[in-house]
Amino acid sequence: MKQRPTNGSAATPPPRETTTRRRLLAGGAAVGVAGLAGCLGARDGPVPAPEVTSDRIDDWRRTDKFERTVFERSYGPVTVRALEHTGIYEYAPVADALAETLGGSGSPVVFFATRIDLRPAVDRLPAEIGRERIMREVEAAATDAFRGQLRSAGIENVEIADEGISTVRSGNTATVWRLTGEYALDGEVPLPDGTAAGLDRPLDIGARLGVWHDGTDVIVAGGAYPTDPLLDAFDAALPDSIDAESAVRRLAGAESAEALATDPAAYDEDVSQLLISVV
Repeated sequence: MKQRPTNGSAATPPPRETTTRRRLLAGGAAVGVAGLAGCLGARDGPVPAPEVTSDRIDDWRRTDKFERTVFERSYGPVTVRALEHTGIYEYAPVADALAETLGGSGSPVVFFATRIDLRPAVDRLPAEIGRERIMREVEAAATDAFRGQLRSAGIENVEIADEGISTVRSGNTATVWRLTGEYALDGEVPLPDGTAAGLDRPLDIGARLGVWHDGTDVIVAGGAYPTDPLLDAFDAALPDSIDAESAVRRLAGAESAEALATDPAAYDEDVSQLLISVV
């Protein structure tokens, strides 16, 4: 992962308050309703794809994109729909290195960007419907979608570490969370004697999530990464007589060994800068 100078506002704010796991799972904490009560929605047709504007995305590969209805509920005479457009990315050097050394697919270094459009727009709803209640449901859907994306990437046992606020590149104020989780790294490393060493240890994962209102839609962005170099997991699985870096170089080359030895601080910097660049 390239070490680049930081541009824009940092996505590592001073903690505003400690958020419980229950609060995230319930979706009760996200962008303040007052900050979201603008023209949320107000369009017809497809929801535009979220765009990651940081050039750091060049090192990442989009693995999927999809559009779906997050929820559709009736409030008296009005039916409200929340529509989502999401892009999913993996950090290509690590994904490729794991594929070459362990086979299969998947990576614990992932990033997600989502745009959520509410129809009809909040400020077009009759006052008696309860806009605050609807916004809480939008926020719950946003955070739950992120947790679902982490699960799809193989990251489980997600917990909240802290919560704060940050200014994103567009100038909007985001609520941001730092999270923890676990990723089950699974596979076998071939050994020179023809046997194989199994990797079945869970990796500690760090993650960041940001949610904000851009004046029209809710933007949800975040990513996850291991908190220790991936090469450490190889080192723990291999016999003491075999150096992990040398083994990876033999199997997959120097670039793969370098990718698996990446300092987790570099992942954190990339995810933070990608997060605040989504528009």
